[in-house]
Amino acid sequence: MAQHTLPRFDLIGWAPEDVANPYPIYQRYREDDAVHWSPGTAGSPGSWYVFGYDDVVSVLSSQHFGRSPRRARGGDSTPEAPVPAGYDSLGRIVSNWLVFLDPPRHAELRSLINKEFSPKVVTALRARIQDIATDLIAQQREKPVIELVNDFAAPLPILVISDLLGVPRDLYSWFRECAVSLQQASTARVRRCANGYARAEDAARELGGYFRREAQRRRSGDHHDLVSLLAQAQDRGEPLTDDEIMATCIHLLTAGHETTTNLLGKSVLALLRNPPVLRELRAHPGLMPGAVEELVRYDSPVQMVTRWAYRDEMLRGRAIHRGDKVVLVLGSANRDPHQFPNPDALCFHRGSSRHCGFGLGIHYCLGATLARAEAEIGLTTLLDSFPTLSLTDEPAHYADDMVFHGPTRLVLRIEEKS
Repeated sequence: MAQHTLPRFDLIGWAPEDVANPYPIYQRYREDDAVHWSPGTAGSPGSWYVFGYDDVVSVLSSQHFGRSPRRARGGDSTPEAPVPAGYDSLGRIVSNWLVFLDPPRHAELRSLINKEFSPKVVTALRARIQDIATDLIAQQREKPVIELVNDFAAPLPILVISDLLGVPRDLYSWFRECAVSLQQASTARVRRCANGYARAEDAARELGGYFRREAQRRRSGDHHDLVSLLAQAQDRGEPLTDDEIMATCIHLLTAGHETTTNLLGKSVLALLRNPPVLRELRAHPGLMPGAVEELVRYDSPVQMVTRWAYRDEMLRGRAIHRGDKVVLVLGSANRDPHQFPNPDALCFHRGSSRHCGFGLGIHYCLGATLARAEAEIGLTTLLDSFPTLSLTDEPAHYADDMVFHGPTRLVLRIEEKS
């Protein structure tokens, strides 16, 4: 098929069945126009969409693509909030998120937080993650069916990150509500939701006020949580502003919640739809760490990330100009047969092939080690507790979002039909 016959690739207007399974669409573009130009619409610039594994890795690893549209357009490297004017609380928070920062500020802030997400720290957290998972499962045992997202996949990561932040558990419902509202400002959702920015602004204001108060309260005393780490680092002379403390706490809350929720939901779906693979995993639980890596590759919780070109570049024969927006389709890269033979099969014996599910380069997911632990423990606890777990007739319901991708409702039967 010639390149010009492909329709404009867009993130809106997808049919529900394509949202749930975008991979045939990705394959079409990956094979026929792997670096695809999608012209903009009124008030929106065009974008390059990159579908192949090698090209995605090249951009993610390059210093000539970054997170600052202002720098890409020839301005300074001051962070620029990817939200419209008038949403001051949201803009102040998002502009200070690690994911939107370039070096050197990115490296300074990441170095400060990294120690709290080290493998050693996460290993020490595993017992607490197990306690949370066990408690959540215990609340479901008397039910014939469960709704996986609200009953398990969402509470698990948000309770874990709440513990890390030193936030009381009784604030879980409020945190979850605010995290979901903040997500309405993502570019993939706000174009479908008339009040998306307004909802996100309200949540940003509430969460910002909470973490500012908590940072002030924890500057003194014997506290050993992430909020205290950031607040006390400022007093030790670290170049950390109040806005950065508040924004980093909110970023950790939202990023650690949404992606792991999606990972758990999509992993359970994939396993139940592939009974031989599920039987193998039940028979050989030692496969679980490798299984989680394969599940991330197979159906990534984050399907796309954005970069901006800092200079003119060539990519697969296409001229990328400075200032161009480049969207890297991680979900497509992870199904590229040139990197992963038989990519549409779920296989726990792939070896060391490196997937893009947690990103690559300097913006590699800060919480990847924690997400792996939550997925390993969460899936193991769920499968051990419900040996006859199965799908119901109700299909999975997905968020209308092709970036943060996963089911919002997934009803499962935990008892065998009589």
